[in-house]
Amino acid sequence: MKFIAFERSKQGTGASRRLRITGRTPGIVYGGTAEPSLIEIDHNALWHALKKEAFHSSILSMDIGGKESSVLLRDVQVHPFKQLILHVDFQRVDATTKLHMKVPLHFSGDDQSQAVKTEGCIANHVMSELDVLCLPADLPEFIKVDLSGLKKGSSLHLADIPMPKGVKAITHGGDKNPVVVSVVVVAAAEAPAAEAPAADAAAKPAAKPAAKAKK
Repeated sequence: MKFIAFERSKQGTGASRRLRITGRTPGIVYGGTAEPSLIEIDHNALWHALKKEAFHSSILSMDIGGKESSVLLRDVQVHPFKQLILHVDFQRVDATTKLHMKVPLHFSGDDQSQAVKTEGCIANHVMSELDVLCLPADLPEFIKVDLSGLKKGSSLHLADIPMPKGVKAITHGGDKNPVVVSVVVVAAAEAPAAEAPAADAAAKPAAKPAAKAKK
């Protein structure tokens, strides 16, 4: 994705506040061998760009005065209750340096799985993104996860997901093969079996009280 930014000369709280009043968002670009650069971006354009998944997870082309450079979105500060972006950070991309990024997972095929079609289950997405390490040229916009093989009582682990070429998944903590998708039995699917005895009892006519013997 490509976006347009402008050089920013003034900094400080007061300067940033005045900049936001004019419809611009202050930002910074850092990393690489160059010094950090102060920038400003049209607020509305940035607001709409942030709604796109690719803006968060892919390499962006930043145009400043007709000169383009590759950057990654690293941080966004948003007002706690106003629809206002306060500040944005970008990192320069070096083609020879590996990136540590969060990449979204795109799930498909769960409606074709045995667990969902015939076994009364649903696929519970335990994870929605993965931490990955790769060179900029290998960075995927998203990672596909095929759920068509899910079965009742099984789970999909990280090791079950094929990684794109050049991409390595990074795990945290002691679990090197965490659960990505778990198969959960829908409560309603088990309800008929549990309620069957009660239903049978209700269907039977009530026993008549025994007649009292005449004296």
